[in-house]
Amino acid sequence: MATAAAASASEAEAEPKAGPEAEGEEDEVKAARTRRKVLTRAVAAATYTTMGPAWDQQEEGVSESDGDEEYAMASSAESSPGEYEWEYDEEEEKNQLEIERLEEQLSISVYDYNCHVDLIRLLRLEGELTKVRAARLKMSEIFPLTEELWLEWLHDEINMAMDGLDREHVYELFEKAVKDYICPNIWLEYGQYSVGGIGQKGGLEKVRSVFERALSSVGLHMTKGLAIWEAYREFESAIVEAARPMAGFLSPSDWEQTFDSQLEKVHSLFRRQLAIPLYDMEATFAEYEEWSEDPIPESVIQSYNKALQQLEKYKPYEEALLEAEAPRLAEYQAYIDFEMKIGDPARIQLIFERALVENCLVPDLWIRYSQYLDRQLKVKDLVLSVHNRAVRNCPWTVALWSRYLLAMERHGVDHQVISVTFEKALSAGFIQATDYVEIWQAHLDYLRRRVDFKQDSSKELEELRSAFARALEYLKQEVEERFNESGDPSCMIMQNWARIEARLCNNMQKARELWDSIMTKGNAKYANMWLEYYNLERAHGDTQHCRKALHRAVQCTSDYPEHVCEVLLTMERTEGTLEDWDIAVQKTETRLARVNEQRVKAAEKEAALIQQEEEKAEHRKRARAEKKVLKKKKKTRGAEKRKADEDDEKEWGDDEEEQPAKRRRVENSVPPAAEGPDLEAETGLFGKSAPADVAPSSKQERVAAPKRDLPKVPHDSSKDNITVFVSNLPYSMEEPDVKLRPLFEACGEVVEVRPIFSNRGHFRGYCYVEFKEEKSALQALQLDRTDVGGRPMFVSPCVDKSKNPDFKVFRYSTVLEKHKLFISGLPFSCTKEELEEICKAHGTVKDIRLVTNRAGKPKGLAYVEYESESQASQAVMKMDGMTVKENSIKVAISNPPQRKAPEKPEARKGPGAPIVPRQIYGARGKGRTQLSLLPRALQRPSTAVVQAENGPAPKPAVAEAPKMSNADFAKLLLRK
Repeated sequence: MATAAAASASEAEAEPKAGPEAEGEEDEVKAARTRRKVLTRAVAAATYTTMGPAWDQQEEGVSESDGDEEYAMASSAESSPGEYEWEYDEEEEKNQLEIERLEEQLSISVYDYNCHVDLIRLLRLEGELTKVRAARLKMSEIFPLTEELWLEWLHDEINMAMDGLDREHVYELFEKAVKDYICPNIWLEYGQYSVGGIGQKGGLEKVRSVFERALSSVGLHMTKGLAIWEAYREFESAIVEAARPMAGFLSPSDWEQTFDSQLEKVHSLFRRQLAIPLYDMEATFAEYEEWSEDPIPESVIQSYNKALQQLEKYKPYEEALLEAEAPRLAEYQAYIDFEMKIGDPARIQLIFERALVENCLVPDLWIRYSQYLDRQLKVKDLVLSVHNRAVRNCPWTVALWSRYLLAMERHGVDHQVISVTFEKALSAGFIQATDYVEIWQAHLDYLRRRVDFKQDSSKELEELRSAFARALEYLKQEVEERFNESGDPSCMIMQNWARIEARLCNNMQKARELWDSIMTKGNAKYANMWLEYYNLERAHGDTQHCRKALHRAVQCTSDYPEHVCEVLLTMERTEGTLEDWDIAVQKTETRLARVNEQRVKAAEKEAALIQQEEEKAEHRKRARAEKKVLKKKKKTRGAEKRKADEDDEKEWGDDEEEQPAKRRRVENSVPPAAEGPDLEAETGLFGKSAPADVAPSSKQERVAAPKRDLPKVPHDSSKDNITVFVSNLPYSMEEPDVKLRPLFEACGEVVEVRPIFSNRGHFRGYCYVEFKEEKSALQALQLDRTDVGGRPMFVSPCVDKSKNPDFKVFRYSTVLEKHKLFISGLPFSCTKEELEEICKAHGTVKDIRLVTNRAGKPKGLAYVEYESESQASQAVMKMDGMTVKENSIKVAISNPPQRKAPEKPEARKGPGAPIVPRQIYGARGKGRTQLSLLPRALQRPSTAVVQAENGPAPKPAVAEAPKMSNADFAKLLLRK
């Protein structure tokens, strides 16, 4: 027997455990002692109730309410904020006004999470117990509550619980709490609170049931599961100790049987715990060795060693989680991948739940979790519970609602419940118009699968038709009003309705009416829409309507009329009469001739525009050349005059003081051509030279002078991985290498800062920074857009564009980001701090980026990143159209338009190639210059050739220019 060991173990457990968590926290130690005292007294009461009245209850002074009172004291010691001050002062008046504002806000938008939290906090502060309970209940129906919110609610309810009915109410709250998230602390509180009711009927079974469920839920948690196991063992060990005094009141055989049974429960808990990989397993094994009088069985030791080996495999992932900062999504994803490879369903479920505690607003994580449950476990209650929690956490994500509806249908949920869930989805506040189309389509698919189309008419069929009609009305009224678009430009819902009427209900008349409505919504110009309707008529209609549809398509289609004409001729060739064939040929030829004529006119217009652009470019080229010649002549005259002035000075001496006007003329003069070596040194950027007696005199020239003679060092492309390219620097920056080196040395050891200078020694605004290690270069990329000299400095990887022509660095996302806003129309004086003050009223702002030009000047645009998609959605509705410093701003979800890659200019140079619109090259045409490099003497007038529709265009005869040498080209240029 292990009575002595059990006694010593229980005495050891009664002492508070020392460790880093308990150091310096006397309140927590006192609370732990109080809970242990509660546990012992409650177990004593349970033993008395279970084993009979022979044991003297008064010996221990135990009553059934002791557990509740002591537990309430322990909970209060941990969570109570102290006594409230009930004096009605200005602060309370402010709180009341804020409460009224929050209640009004929630009446408008019930999905405002932060508004719920603030309202509960203020009501709790004001002591409005009834209102705070109602507010918490309302919030819990819409959103899952965090661990902190649940524990606060539970402690308040425990403190107010007076009788058995209140205890049942607290039990119900605990049941709700453990369903929202897997939280070991809530399970631990649940188990300890249930111990307080052990004296009631069925109390002992209730406690054991709670602890067993807690082990199933979080017992595998490697870092926090240990607390649940220890609490359960403490409870069972306390029963062992409480049962020892009963030996004198029971027969020896009954007492021994009861005592052995209770000891076996403790043994079982030790063995089960040691078979699971948990932190601090060694201490648990040592405790078991000390507690048990009998040797530990070999099977238990083997299980323990196996668990230790498993623990070593899991440790890298657990340590990664401990080292990382919340929300640690990447670390959890790696952990999930590892568990998926092993394939243990319980552990996979646990790691998903752990990840969701910190990443509950990540829709992709919920989708992956629910998909695993749908395909692998397929347990109805578990699957539906996860889907329900997913849509409560991320109600703005239409994919989660669609999957929820499918799961409910898959598991045979009542039709009324599915309909209610669909209505909740409609009121969830999706971000895009297409999301509403998707959820309606999912619901309509479900209703279609309920219909038995073998019957001519049924209740389900009428419900389906009314749902289609309601969907169209909803998209027209609700969605278009909010988004200025229906989200269904191709009328997919109407198309599906028409297919169902034609194929399943044999009602072609209704299908034709629907298609007529589709065509009137701007779809008549698309060939694919007409061909879709034609195929439907071909399968379920008649030839007459097919012919009629194709004739209308020939007249209306504007994108691919040739294809429609070909389909019409093919049908008439196989089924039509000679008269039908003649009519079809006549209509198609007339239509194609008109189309070709329109295309020729468009091509001529485009060619004329191109010619105008080329003429303008040629004119600009001549103007620049004439201006350059004129400027050169002026410089020569100025140099000659200055030389004459110098000769006069030598002749007459320096006694006369130079006149101001004459001095200005000298400052603007240029030395003669004979002073060849000094010309570059004296001439500035715009042709101005310094005075003859000071060389160079300007500050810029003094800085540039030493840089002229620097050797040109070509860039070593083999060092691209350790080099960054820095651009958009001020041209006036002096000593760029000295000023930039401290900035980049924060990223790592800098080998060289190599600024680039012009031939005259002026800084060109960019440089190369070479590091010793590659990680330093990668870290330096984070300095992109840093303000240097009043301009945003651009830092990008060093890539040879000649070898990688498609390489382009853009650090920001160009796809839809539902948690980020795009704001336009901001006043240029608006600062980042001012914008943050406006935006943070609608949620937690993670980042704000004001868009600037290359000179660092604001463009009136900004991107604001929120913590979640729901906050961004709320901010759009509240901020769009807001006035900021007399400017009306526009706010939308960030969704940059797709940028089409420009076609290569060579694509339109061939004689048979179609003329490409100039706009395809962007706002600046072909690039830096649009001038032809061919001398005008060799240029020949080009004629725009348009390719014929039904064959290749005739190639014009072009006389090939005679081949010329470089000397010939030089002579042609010199003649000008």
